[in-house]
Amino acid sequence: MAGWMWLRIFFGPNLQRIHGPPGQPRPEGRARRRGWNYQPMGLEKHTDSIIGWASVLWSLSYYSSPLLFCYLYRKGYICSSKLLPVSQYVGTVLICLLGVACLRGWGRWKNSEYVQFISILEETRKNNTPSNKKKLRCFDFDFSFWPVDFSWTEFSNPKLSKAGVSLLKPETRLRGTADGLLNHVRTLPCHVISFLIAHSFGRRMLYPGSVGLLQKAMRPMLQQGQAKLIEEFDGQRNKLVACDGNEIDTMFVDRRKDGGPDGKTLVICCEGNAGFYEVGCMNTPLEGGYSVLGWNHPGFGGSTGVPFPQNEANAMDVVIQLAVHKLGFQLNDIIIYAWSIGGFTASWAVMSYPELQAVVLDASFDDLLPLALKVMPDSWRPLVQHTVRQYMNLNNAKQLCQYQGPVLLIRRTKDEIITTTGPEDIMSNRGNDLLLKLLQFRYPKVMADEGVKVVRQWLGAPNPIAEASVYSQYEVDDDWCVSVLQSYQTHNGTVFPWSVGEDMALECRRQLALFLARKYMRNFETTHCTPLPFSEFHAPWRL
Repeated sequence: MAGWMWLRIFFGPNLQRIHGPPGQPRPEGRARRRGWNYQPMGLEKHTDSIIGWASVLWSLSYYSSPLLFCYLYRKGYICSSKLLPVSQYVGTVLICLLGVACLRGWGRWKNSEYVQFISILEETRKNNTPSNKKKLRCFDFDFSFWPVDFSWTEFSNPKLSKAGVSLLKPETRLRGTADGLLNHVRTLPCHVISFLIAHSFGRRMLYPGSVGLLQKAMRPMLQQGQAKLIEEFDGQRNKLVACDGNEIDTMFVDRRKDGGPDGKTLVICCEGNAGFYEVGCMNTPLEGGYSVLGWNHPGFGGSTGVPFPQNEANAMDVVIQLAVHKLGFQLNDIIIYAWSIGGFTASWAVMSYPELQAVVLDASFDDLLPLALKVMPDSWRPLVQHTVRQYMNLNNAKQLCQYQGPVLLIRRTKDEIITTTGPEDIMSNRGNDLLLKLLQFRYPKVMADEGVKVVRQWLGAPNPIAEASVYSQYEVDDDWCVSVLQSYQTHNGTVFPWSVGEDMALECRRQLALFLARKYMRNFETTHCTPLPFSEFHAPWRL
């Protein structure tokens, strides 16, 4: 038994923090835990530091390996006579690291807190009961060792398979058989280069949060944020398995037991390209008393895989299924809230699950392609277009237009990330295009040429005073607009697109266009990465 336990300790995960059992309820009703950071003893501390530095050096070597290989090749080191000593040296280093790992295991053996933790972990693996899982949730450790809490195989969905959920396909031109074959041969180099770009620096540029070195640098901040969610908000961490096999790291804060009016509504949060639920947009709905479910992109934090669109959608799907089948929420009790690039999974979710209550998109864009073209040389335009459409087709507007429910867009007026010319040019903010495409789909008669023109004028206003001036210039009567829309809805139903405005005078269509623009979009006078305060978070407008 002692030998078995020693092996478990030797191969066991790093223990970061002990959250402790739930404490006494606070006045507002939430449970509170008093936690503390795990303190390794001297031998474990020093050996763990050595292994940690070895991991960092390996990551640096991995990312610099192409340059290193070219340098060694030019110096003539890539030959059998010189590679043999190098391989011997590497073997010696590996043996030394194995010895260091053994010493670390011995240090863990002498630490009663670690021995208690590993015993609970092994007991939970053997018998994954709620009581054992509750004990295990008192520890923060390497998430790869966490038992699975929910899998895509636990619910029945005939449309879902290991191939993944369905995505909107990029538009392609139809060709004849011979022409298609010749074109395929001609464009084969472009396909190969696009694949290499997407699977190397392209994906890392688009999702820098998936880079291991960045995660190592942010680890103390992430651990602190996770401790806050668990100890102050009684958050429950869960591991999900998506249909592609990726493990998704999630955090759920249940406010239903607090008795507040918003606790029965679940807000599922979709983070940005360098965001994590530990320190991301979860805090905004938490301030308002909502129940909140956060999750990390594939390759972020404890989640495995890489954040390509298919993997992202697969992860979002299993998160929604967790909310419905295990957490006990109905789809019409769920609001999807996304920041920045999280708008892709949010728009996919409401497209695929139209029963969802609403969607709020903060600092999001209509399509990735214009933003990708902004940062790449003009001579690369055809290659960038092909790469984005084939491997990173984040067409948020197209997905959002498939949804019939309430939508709120939040535009950062000083946004420096999703603008194509710079934050000083507010009309280059791609949030404008997202609004226009949505309104043009839902209200095509209102959003004809003159409607688009007045909405662009409103979007180009540099400050709230100028916005109000545009609104008053066209003498918009809110009550009249509401009555017109309600009358149309009563007689024609709710399914978009609407033909409202078809027989109206030009001035009336302008009023409706401005009214709808202000209902679908709210401005926030700040930059892209400023956390959204709850005062700016609103449920979308309903007619």
